[in-house]
Amino acid sequence: MLKHNLRDYRHNMPAAFTLIEATVSISIAAIAGSVLLLGITSSLQTTSEAMERTIADGMARQLMDEVVGCRYMEPGGDPYQSTLGPEAGETSRDDFDDIDDYNALRVQPPADQYGIALGAADGGVRHANFQAPEGFFDDWTEEVDVYYVDESDLTTRLTGGQTSDYRVVQVRIVKDDPNGGSRELANLRRVVVYVPAM
Repeated sequence: MLKHNLRDYRHNMPAAFTLIEATVSISIAAIAGSVLLLGITSSLQTTSEAMERTIADGMARQLMDEVVGCRYMEPGGDPYQSTLGPEAGETSRDDFDDIDDYNALRVQPPADQYGIALGAADGGVRHANFQAPEGFFDDWTEEVDVYYVDESDLTTRLTGGQTSDYRVVQVRIVKDDPNGGSRELANLRRVVVYVPAM
């Protein structure tokens, strides 16, 4: 009879999890939560990197337009000069008037041709909501290189004082990595050609 009463007692008990079942279900929930958080973190990193690359591409295009909007050479200058760079007295981008003046330009943090940091208020006109967060561009660098290329193969860079009718303007936007090194966000390359006056 005792056996019979115990069986009835168990049969009338409300259904419940055992300790092992509860532990297993909590473990499964924890693993699923970890996977979900990992996916969200990865998605946020991808979104952040895509945003940085989009901004960098716009910056590179703007700088490229500034460079190639200049003359090929200094008025009355030599189109085949072997040393490319700014002439005496051209100390800032505001003074640059020909393409080769931009050779070896490095600006960190990025600024416009008048020296105003990108993302900052431009003469107090830009609303604070449309400015980059303080320090956003501090570890970004604008780089410009101008060099001659082989006329028969525009991908071959000429060295050792060689010249041709073709120059490349290369603009890069680079971000310093906190762990050391750097990461290229944008890289534009444009070939410009010297056409003598007829």
